[in-house]
Amino acid sequence: MRKLKNSELDRKSIEEFKQSKKTPIIIVLDNVRSLNNIGSVFRTSDALLIEAVYLCGITATPPHRELHKTALGAEDSVQWEYFKNTEDAVRKLKEIDFKIYSVEQAENSISLENFETNSDQKYALIFGNEVKGVQQNIVDSSDGCIEIPQFGTKHSFNISVSCGIVLWDLFSKLNYHQ
Repeated sequence: MRKLKNSELDRKSIEEFKQSKKTPIIIVLDNVRSLNNIGSVFRTSDALLIEAVYLCGITATPPHRELHKTALGAEDSVQWEYFKNTEDAVRKLKEIDFKIYSVEQAENSISLENFETNSDQKYALIFGNEVKGVQQNIVDSSDGCIEIPQFGTKHSFNISVSCGIVLWDLFSKLNYHQ
């Protein structure tokens, strides 16, 4: 088995990416403080053809050198928008018929493996601050919460890891299991 060279991966150019049909998911970062997490979310969003990333509150925006270190240019391919308040992002998403799900440990949350997708539905996934999580008022305005099962001593995953797990699960359900 031979490891492939980058030139053999047949990756899209930024222009081809922008013209491609997107996965009907928008990521909302609710006051995420780590530039590494933000950059990683952009990179994962690029890999899975995610429609856009909404950056809210204290979440940093491109261009930023530290964000670029993990995004590696994905901040140039993935569409993004900044909102001073996460509430404004949620309001906009509801107006354009997105189902809103906070990724959070909450009463009556849906365990990720039980979350069912509909190929006709557009989804917004909200990931919260590294310490405080998704704001309660944002959880309240969500259509539901998705929770990633965990079995160890820690109570949460890193934001970028959570995003990768949830995005891959929804991407695969929307593209491979319908």
